[in-house]
Amino acid sequence: MEASVPHSVNKKATMAEKPIQPEAIVRFIRETFKTETGNIFLHEPYFGGNEKKYLTETIDSTFVSSIGKYVTRFEEMMASITGAKYAIATVNGTTALHLALLVAGVQRNCEVLTQPLTFVATANAISHAGGIPVFIDVDKDTMGLSPTALRAFLQEHTYMGADGRCMNKQTNRHIAACLPMHTFGFPLRIDEIADICSQYNIQLVEDAAESLGSYYKNKHTGTFGLMGTFSFNGNKTVTSGSGGAIITNDEKIAKLAKHLSTTAKIPHQWEFVHDAVGYNYRLPNLNAALACAQLEQLSGFIENKRELAVLYKGLFESTDVSFVWEIKDAVANFWLNTIIFPDEVRKTSFLTYSNEHQVMTRPIWQLMNRLPMYENCQTSPLSNAIWLEARVVNLPSSVRFK
Repeated sequence: MEASVPHSVNKKATMAEKPIQPEAIVRFIRETFKTETGNIFLHEPYFGGNEKKYLTETIDSTFVSSIGKYVTRFEEMMASITGAKYAIATVNGTTALHLALLVAGVQRNCEVLTQPLTFVATANAISHAGGIPVFIDVDKDTMGLSPTALRAFLQEHTYMGADGRCMNKQTNRHIAACLPMHTFGFPLRIDEIADICSQYNIQLVEDAAESLGSYYKNKHTGTFGLMGTFSFNGNKTVTSGSGGAIITNDEKIAKLAKHLSTTAKIPHQWEFVHDAVGYNYRLPNLNAALACAQLEQLSGFIENKRELAVLYKGLFESTDVSFVWEIKDAVANFWLNTIIFPDEVRKTSFLTYSNEHQVMTRPIWQLMNRLPMYENCQTSPLSNAIWLEARVVNLPSSVRFK
């Protein structure tokens, strides 16, 4: 079930490909970030635009909570940037995922197909919605959900019920949704995933938390399914301190998501009437002001980060360490630059050396099915995810305008 892997990810060692030592990588990072001493963090925010101006305007207006012009502007900007018709602001990326799954129809004891190689929020949001994760393998070159593995799982383990719902043969539960994640901003083969979900009557919700500014076949990530979700945490390409967003092209879905995010309150001049179990998930105006100033600089951020990626790519050419690049038809935002070591020993040695020398690097996440709360979840064979878990490291990836 392994997809074809480009040379930059899964190259075989040749005479010209020599081991690169941790000292050389750390020295290159310090030269690139132009600092000989002190900490180099994994991904620092960069505030070089209208952040202070917009924050001051918001404070002066006294509209610092969930009502204010910057919340509306943020949603308009997100729709424009992604090409979606509608955007709904939320307090963080996890709440965006939770709300999107609920609106997509995930109910208690439904199953949601997702990948084991992801940040824990992906699996947690499924649990928050009452669903049960099922973990499907990833492709090595995207680190995201594999359409080949997804199709194989569905062919072997599911049947279509009389009501047209996709059912799991093993558990007899309804598979309500599929939740792939664009890992580190690298688009996965999302068009193939969308086609498979359509064939099996499964709602597609994209976890695009890390991929703002990433495209696949000229479409922004998050726009291939019913909904897409984004995160604006402090370590993301664009930050609002804490924030999230849902995007969709479905007006009914957009209205329902916004309604539920505002405690399901029916608009009225003074009465408090709520018609559903809602959530206090609306993004505050203060955070939205910061987000708007950041979004104004997005294109510059992406350009700067791609320049850094090209430098890293050059460093690892002709070495036995692979630098992850975007697949064909994809344009990545290079949120976190990523390398793959030949084995776990080399990975651990580099992580130890770099962090001891104040250059922050990190491994990829532990697989979700290894965590105690998800260890009993059904999985497909996870050979690619296990292979990546043992080898992947993220390098410092901050914008370097300073």
